[in-house]
Parts: sequence; C-alpha cells; structure tokens
Amino acid sequence: MSSRGLVIRVALMVRGFGILLLLLLTWVLGNAATAYAVAPSSVEVYDIAGVLDRARLVDALEATDFHEPTKVVVYTYNGRTEDNLNEEVLRFARGEHKEWISSDGQKWADGLFIFALDPVGRHVGTYMGEDRKVSLEQRDDIQDAAKELLRDAQWTDGTIAGVRRAAVLINQPWYESSAFLVTVWVSGGTVALGAGAWIVVRAVTRSASRKEVDRGDRSYANVSLDLEVTELNAGSIPESSTYGGQVLEKYRTFLNRYHLASGLSNKVHALSRSQLGERKNLRLTRQYADAAAELDALDDVIADSNSLLNRTSTWPTAWDRQLAPFRSDLAGLEQLLAKRNGQGDAATAAALRSFRDESLRGIEKWTADLGEGRITPEKALDRLNEARSHLALLLEHHAETVINGYAKNEREAELMRKEMRSVRSSSNQNHRRTYEPSILGAIYPSYHFFSVATFNSGLDTGVSSVGAARGGDGSTTGYGSSGGSFSGSGSSSGF
Repeated sequence: MSSRGLVIRVALMVRGFGILLLLLLTWVLGNAATAYAVAPSSVEVYDIAGVLDRARLVDALEATDFHEPTKVVVYTYNGRTEDNLNEEVLRFARGEHKEWISSDGQKWADGLFIFALDPVGRHVGTYMGEDRKVSLEQRDDIQDAAKELLRDAQWTDGTIAGVRRAAVLINQPWYESSAFLVTVWVSGGTVALGAGAWIVVRAVTRSASRKEVDRGDRSYANVSLDLEVTELNAGSIPESSTYGGQVLEKYRTFLNRYHLASGLSNKVHALSRSQLGERKNLRLTRQYADAAAELDALDDVIADSNSLLNRTSTWPTAWDRQLAPFRSDLAGLEQLLAKRNGQGDAATAAALRSFRDESLRGIEKWTADLGEGRITPEKALDRLNEARSHLALLLEHHAETVINGYAKNEREAELMRKEMRSVRSSSNQNHRRTYEPSILGAIYPSYHFFSVATFNSGLDTGVSSVGAARGGDGSTTGYGSSGGSFSGSGSSSGF
C-alpha cells in the first residue's frame, strides 16, 4: 500500500472512532442534567482589604451556576508574604462567623465554599465543607484560574474567575469530569491515535523542514546573486576607518561561510520527502536557513559600509538602515512601559521616556550634521553607538525595577535575571537569534545592545518562569500553630 493510501486509511479510521465517541458523549451529556445548574444559596462578601467592586462581584456570583446549592463566602484582608492565609481565614471564622465551622469545630460547615484573598501578601485560598470538598489538585486548579488576573491586580475579576471555576468542580458529576472524558478518548482512540500519531508527527516535521529550506533558499539566492557586487563593495571599504576595518574582518570569512552554506544547501536539497520528516534533518534545515540568513544580512552591511563611509549617492538610504533598529527601540518604549508588570510609573521609566525624547531630537541633528559635512560618517556611527549603549544601560536599570516589583524574594529575582540574561545572549533555545543588518549589529556581539524587543521577551519569559516556580512550590494545607486539631478541607498558594 502506498503511503498516501495508508494516510487515507488511518484518517478514515480516526474519523470513524471520532464519530462513535461524539455520539457516545452527546448521549451521555445530553441525558445529564442541566438540572444540576443552581444558583448559590447565598453570597457573602467580607472585603476587609477594600479591593473589591462589591456590587459587580455579588451580581456575577449570584449568576454563577453550581451543581448543588452552595453558600459562597468571599473574604479579603491585607497580610504579609510570610503569613499563612489558611490560619488567618480560620481565625476570622472562629472570631466572627462560627456558623462557617462544623458543630464539632473540626471542619468547615457543610454546603460552604470560601474564596479568600490577600492582595498585599499575594496569597489566594479556597476552603469548603466536607460535602463540597474537591481534591488538592482541583483546589490548585481553582486558584490557578484566578492567578493571572490577580497578578495584574484585577482583584474583582480574579475572584469571579476563581469562584466560577469552583462552581464547575464542586460536586461535579462523574460524566463531566476530565478524568472520564480522557478515559473515553484514550480507551476509544488508542488504536487510531497510535497508528496516526507517527504519521502526524512526521507530517508536521516535514512541513517545518520545508519552511526552513524555503527560508534558507531565499537568503542563499540573494547572497549568490550579489556575490560579485559584494566583493566589489568590500574592495571599496576604507580599511583605515574604525568601522570599515571591522566590517572587512567579517568579510574575510564571508567566502568560507558561503561555501559552508553551499554544502548545507546541497545536503538539504538531497533529502527525500521521507527524510524531511525526521527530527535530525529538521535541525539540518534550520542550520542551513540560519547560515544563509546571516550571510544575507552581512552582504547588506558590506554594501551599506561602502555607501556610507565613502559617502556615495546612496549614503542617506544606508544611514537610514543604521538608524532603523534604534528608531524601532524608541518607538517600542511606551508599549513596554504600559504593559502588565512594566512598572511604567517608576523613576527608571521616566528616565527612559526622557531619553527617548532627547534621542529623537538627536537623530535629526546627527543626520543634518552628516548631510552638511559637519561630522564624518565615523562620528555619526560613534554617536549612534553611544546612544544605543546608553539605552541598554537604562533598560538594565529598568529591568531591576521590574524584577523588584514582581519578585517576592531574592530567589525569584535571580530567576528573572537569569531568564533575561539568557534571552539577551540568545543562549535560550526558545529564542532564535536574529541577524541585525546594520554596521553596529555586525561588528558587535548580539548581547552588546539591549533592545526593547529583547527586554519584552525576557520579561515575559521571566514572569512565566517565576509563575511556574510559584506553582511548583505547592499549596499550603495546614492551619498554623493556632489551628489546633482543625482539619477542614482547604489550601492556599501564592501568586
């Protein structure tokens, strides 16, 4: 049987299992009950921290459907990072609301669900009666549903999200549970998926390999067509120029790297359709595409170096290309400062805005001075280098502001620093290196300048890593030294 025939046969098999499973699930869920959707028996809000929009919160929670009538309590207070939120909630209940506790004083009362929040200490907790309790993993799920919003100080929306997730999980019928759905799909589709997974993985890998080959071919074609022109441009660059000399150093390895790229081109184009689906050959096609892209950027730099340093007729266009990365950074500053966790009101943010305004005026002056011959091309590049280096320093200072604003301790702060350094140095495999087609970008290593795009990427990666680490710390389930023998179902975690 041909490979095409095999694909069609597997696809039909998968579709057949899919139809059967869909019919089964439709029958089960269709006969299950919308009757389980009931409003909370009551909603009580004790916003001691003063961070909630009470009216909007109550309206949203009263409109939330639970599987069983449930008393919903929301409690907030301003604590500290080192506090045990579980202990605080129990203390409040014992002192102010004994009806939340069972008659024997050991559990939470039946029919009760408590959502607790400490916006200062940055903890969120969930507590419930024995007839409403869920597993620890599900309590984590409820808290996680709120955390993204809570991290952005959206206290009301985060609380609503958490309670709504609790409504789904508390007393959830067996046929709605993820475990049941997974079991159905796994047991019903194992054979089909087992046969099809290999084909799917190979097809995805093959598609990715082809895209890399296409990317490499575009760059390689550009370099090949301009090969003679690149040689002529390199021969005209003044070696006495500081920048020209360094670009020529890059050119001296250009032909060697071109021959290496040619060899990679021959290898990837010799791969069969089947071989393109292998992971090792996907790595080979990426190597080819990256090598060709670097050469494509470098031959543009060689052309611009000749044009700018010798002030040929096309020097204004070449100069604009040198300014483009810096202009892009300046244009992206406000978006960076306005984003979540961007610390846009900090002193370091004000310094960045001031530098942006000053630099936009400076760019106009450098260009006018260069055009009228008051400064040399080397001096113009010096000024651009100094400005971009200063921006990198200001971004480093602001990075510390952002880290200190988000991290709750030195361990988290160091994790964020590590992630930002990793992205900046392009050592993180999730962030492929790009080749800046400018003179400064060619002669300095990728980490010399700190771009706004790199800052954004590093910040996002750092926040994500810290968030994962916080989740990995697990939940706090005990009620502290004052809890005594109390063992009600509940836990809390940081955000």
